[in-house]
Amino acid sequence: MSVLEKTVSDKYELVVGLEVHAQLSTLSKAFSSDSAAFGAEPNHHISAISLGHPGTLPRINKRAVEYAVKMGLACNCTINLNNNFDRKNYFYADLPKGYQITQDKQPICLGGNITVKLSNGNTKSLAIHHIHMEEDAGKSMHDNHHADSLIDLNRAGVPLLEIVTQPDMRSSEEAGLFLTEIRKILRYLDICDGNMEEGSMRCDANISVRLKGATEYGNRCEVKNLNSIRNVQRAIEHEFVRQIEIIEAGGHIDQNTLNFNADTGETSVLRSKEMANDYRYFPEPDLMPLVLDHAYVENIRQSLPALPSQLYEKYLELGLSDYDASVLTADKEVALYFEELINHTKNYKAAAHLMMGAVKSYLNESGAHITDLQIEPVNLAGLIRLVEAGSINNTVASHKLFPAMVKSPEKTAEQLAGELNLLITADSDDVTKYIQDALAKFPDKVIEYQKGKKGVLGLFMGEIMKSSKGKIDPQATNKLLIKELESK
Repeated sequence: MSVLEKTVSDKYELVVGLEVHAQLSTLSKAFSSDSAAFGAEPNHHISAISLGHPGTLPRINKRAVEYAVKMGLACNCTINLNNNFDRKNYFYADLPKGYQITQDKQPICLGGNITVKLSNGNTKSLAIHHIHMEEDAGKSMHDNHHADSLIDLNRAGVPLLEIVTQPDMRSSEEAGLFLTEIRKILRYLDICDGNMEEGSMRCDANISVRLKGATEYGNRCEVKNLNSIRNVQRAIEHEFVRQIEIIEAGGHIDQNTLNFNADTGETSVLRSKEMANDYRYFPEPDLMPLVLDHAYVENIRQSLPALPSQLYEKYLELGLSDYDASVLTADKEVALYFEELINHTKNYKAAAHLMMGAVKSYLNESGAHITDLQIEPVNLAGLIRLVEAGSINNTVASHKLFPAMVKSPEKTAEQLAGELNLLITADSDDVTKYIQDALAKFPDKVIEYQKGKKGVLGLFMGEIMKSSKGKIDPQATNKLLIKELESK
């Protein structure tokens, strides 16, 4: 962006609201007993109900309601105890009934917010308007036949939560952070895998611009079906520039539905305002109102796991850095492993250092996930105890003992350290010999030290560590080394 373009864009404020669709990981569909599993052959998870045959009646999926309440509580929403379902009418080839069962006037979750931490260190609370339950449509495939579109109805009727935000976001960064946090919560609650590439989490972005200081919102454009967090951010950044250019040229922003091309990074019109659907909502006549009570909601509240934001705050209180706390809570399974690890050791910083160092390096290099790690947390805590006791040093622990534990996870750290002869020697004669050998190897460096060049200590210590194979106490050896050098 040129200086002129930057000056022009500084006149305007970006306004973004998101609609996030999360496909719930229930066994059956929202209003029938058809399987909701992903990956079956096309049109195998269907029945007369999901095909909308005459005379069939929907039934509410009890688990989907429970998951909706869980998500609402995790997002600080008010749970609506009196729910109605509605029909949203439109023609889609991949929704056989010709309407979608959704919630319009009385969604299950009202209000709420998600707090995100910006790159400048500030936090911001992003408001949620509501969360409602609905069913998904099927999938149209346009590339599998030379003349016709093919339709897979396996997904038709799969339960969705739609999380609708207020137009609170003022940057693509905020939108990306909101989606990242929502995905973490869905995964921690174990109600959706959050896989945007497979479509189990999808996002539409409502984007507009206005002059800074203005109170009225500009005409918004809705970018549909964004399939990654990065593409959501790219679409927002592109629209911000595109809409400003139109306004600056004296044009008008048409309230269109847009498609985003991930290859070009540009948007194009999918539907114009004039072609917008009239959904003609009305109450779903085949479903009774859904009435919940306070006891039901409280039981679900008590069953909630620790959420990423709660664990993040907990780890800060334990003395971990902001970075370590953020990385440890980014993945649910990593956080669960760390939680179990600190049940067996109170040296939280050492536990975090091990997770962020040796464990993370091993997982990255082997292309594995924490769930593939065979070492039990209690055994990893044993490695920490050996370092605490001075029986091994950190270098040996990370580069020799931990790899041995990966290969022999059934053995304890103590067993392996003994078998591999890694335990630090307490024999002062051995340590003295290592020191004298190092000094004899570099007599010129001894002279440099005596002339005041203290930096050569590192050279001597490296040689001593090498010759001793790490089986020394570095701090104690360093003191003996200095004493030996200063006696010459």
